[in-house]
Amino acid sequence: MSIELLENERLDELHRNGYFIIQNPRKFCFGMDAVLLSGFAQVKPRETVLDLGTGTGIIPILLEAKTPGLHFTGLEIQPESADMARRSVMYNKLEDKINIETGDIKDASKQFGASSFDVVTTNPPYMTGQHGLTNPNEAKAIARHEILCSLEDVIRESARLLKPQGRFYMVHRPFRLAEIMALMHQYGLEPKRMQLVYPFVDKEPNMVLLEGLRGGRPRITVEKPLIVYKEPGVYTDEIYDIYGY
Repeated sequence: MSIELLENERLDELHRNGYFIIQNPRKFCFGMDAVLLSGFAQVKPRETVLDLGTGTGIIPILLEAKTPGLHFTGLEIQPESADMARRSVMYNKLEDKINIETGDIKDASKQFGASSFDVVTTNPPYMTGQHGLTNPNEAKAIARHEILCSLEDVIRESARLLKPQGRFYMVHRPFRLAEIMALMHQYGLEPKRMQLVYPFVDKEPNMVLLEGLRGGRPRITVEKPLIVYKEPGVYTDEIYDIYGY
């Protein structure tokens, strides 16, 4: 399908179902964290999914390729990113399975209604205003720093959006794990699964994947560590499998 690419945009192959995604490297490109979340999240037949802060739509597109879910929605506050996501959906002929909405995470439960989705996924900004250097590029700064929403906004709205016993999936940084767990408990998203991601087997983890259950009982499964590289520049078999190479 012919889709217009704007200045500085490119079309990247996703190695799943022949799908491609439109990205602008001068704005923001998806990272490994989004791909790992798409491998960690579980979507069952006939379930509906909302991805909060979807960016250029990478997670809904990958979940559509990997799971039997019924329908996928992406919510994005930045109009340029949402436009790229919509054009990627059109390019892959997925208009019947995926829709992209423009809106604010802080108002998501008002926009879609409470208890509207079976699954909520999110790859939110990792850094608070005090963490790290804020990127002078506005699109990258919004994606990486809690400028337009906070971690509490994300978890609160996810809890409101999920149906009872609905599932929440998030990728984040381990240094905020205590805060994440406390907020999940506060808003009734019981942590059920956790997996730490290590760049190398002898390094500290730099990502954490989490599953929460709305109204679940206390009990968490800590899955075996996910190691990204077996040597510099060479992924482990688990990473190749998640990417679909």
